Formats: sequence, structure tokens, C-alpha cells
Amino acid sequence: MNHDRRQLLMLGAATALCSMSPRPAAAAAYPERPVRVLLGFPAGGGADLLTRIICDWLQRRLGQTFVVENRPGAATNLATEAVVRAPADGYTLLATTTSNLLNGALYEDLRYDFVRDIAPVASVSIQPLVLEVGPDAPARTLAAFIADAKARPGRLNVGHFGNGTISHLAAEALKLQAGIDFLSVPYRGSAPMLTDLLGGRIDAAIDNIPGSIEHIRSGKLHALAVTTSTRSQILPATPALAEAVPGYEAYAIAGFAAPAGTPTDVIRKLNAEINAGLADAAVKEHLSTLGVTLLPGAPADFAKRIALETEKWARVIKLVGIRPN
Repeated sequence: MNHDRRQLLMLGAATALCSMSPRPAAAAAYPERPVRVLLGFPAGGGADLLTRIICDWLQRRLGQTFVVENRPGAATNLATEAVVRAPADGYTLLATTTSNLLNGALYEDLRYDFVRDIAPVASVSIQPLVLEVGPDAPARTLAAFIADAKARPGRLNVGHFGNGTISHLAAEALKLQAGIDFLSVPYRGSAPMLTDLLGGRIDAAIDNIPGSIEHIRSGKLHALAVTTSTRSQILPATPALAEAVPGYEAYAIAGFAAPAGTPTDVIRKLNAEINAGLADAAVKEHLSTLGVTLLPGAPADFAKRIALETEKWARVIKLVGIRPN
């Protein structure tokens, strides 16, 4: 056998061995550059604060910057579509909120399908909303509020922070399940709604807890109930709405997702690190200021919750005939 043929055979054998040896998982080196995390809300709100707490944890654990990009507009559709169109490589993520889940039922002309085009990575938390009244409101308990609404159907004005938001859906679900009627007043966000509530221009409002907690603590607003099925750790003396309206539950959900087709090992790595963060004492302390209930779990758990919440609120949207602003 001549020298050239021997070299050729050795090269072929080496190539075959390399092809047979297992390839290193994509997650082993991930992330090798900064990761973008898109959020469909402005900076400074509860969703933004939560996202930044988790991203700070991830970049300390994984050694790369997780850059939060606030892309408000079109009820989170701008951020979602940008993630859907991004490469499915784990370097563009979506900070997922309830708004992302609702849009399929609200908008008829979306250029994406959330369930089909987004891969759940990890749930982070659920957050109750709070039904609240101003300092001079005559109804100081949930029972009194419900009785007043029944006695004066359609006369009470209850604010929410935008058509098609979880605040709006929570209000409509309350009407349906409690058998009451009131005028739902839409606002473009929590801040202008609270201004009118504090000024006595509306009778009540359904807000996220971080937006209202300081007003509640100072006595400027009075919390009648939280909207989760159990009481909130941040407002332990405030009853859950389900205590008066059995089966009632409404909450905002937060988590992370990626474009469909993102490598499974990358998703698993992100999921494991986010769950580790939710178990970390310092992270838990930071998140507790937002009044959330932590929700660790596998990507499949988050996918199941997304499906359930999407189906639940789609029924309410269709029944009430809700359209976006």
C-alpha cells in the first residue's frame, strides 16, 4: 500500500470517527453573546421590574448581558411579532405577559399565532389584581360593593387600564360571575385611572397591586378584594374575591418565551436557570415587593397554563364582545 493511499484511508477513518462521536449540545456554550429580551410595556412598570430582576439573575449566572428592550405599542403585538420573526437561536426572548395570550382572541388580523409561533421557556409568577375604591367611597367592604352594584345596576363606574387588558377582563368576569352590572370605564394605563379614582371621578377600579400598593398603605385608596382565588401575601387582610364569588379568579401571568424552533437544550438551560432564580432568597425578596406568587415549573407546565388562560379569556372576550381600543 503506497504512502498516499495509507494517508487517505487514515483520513477517512478519522472523519468517520468524528461523525460518530456525539456533538456537544448547543446549550453547553450558550450564551456566547448578549441576549435580547423584548417586553411590550414601557420601562418602570411592574412587568418591566419583574423582567429586569430575572434578567439580572440570568446574566450573573450565565456570564452574558440580558438586555431588556422595551417595545410598547399595539397591546404588546410589536414586541411579540419581533420575537416571532427573530432567529430561533435563543438570543431573542420574549418577556411574556397575559396581554400576549389575549391578543389572538382580540385581534382578527395578527400576523402570527402565539401558540404556534412561540416556544414557552419558563413561567415566573402570577400576580393578583386589586378591586379598590377611593377614600370617601360609601362601600368599604366587598359585600357592600356587590350589594350597591345590585341595588343600582349600571350606575357604578369601575375603571380598568384599557380595553382587552386583564384589568378589563377581570371586571367583565366579575359582572358575569357575581350577577351584577356596572359601567366599565377604560383608561390608557393605570396612572390616569388612579388619578380619577383618587379624585372621586370614578367609584372603583381594578388595578395591578404594584401600581396601587402605596396608595392603599397610605389610606388614600381602600382595597376591597384581590382577584386571585386566595389572599395575597402583600395584602393579607384583604379578602380574595372568590370568598364572595365562588370560582372567581383573574390574574396577570409573567414568564419567558422564545421563537418556535429554538433548540430544546437552550430552552432547558434557560428554564433551569430561571427556576434556580425563583428559589434564590435574594431574588424571592425582590419579587415579593411586586406582590406576586412565584410559579416555577417546566416549559411544558408553562405551555399548559398558556393554553388554559388563552381558552378561558377567549370565552369571556367572545361572550362580552370586547374589542381593543
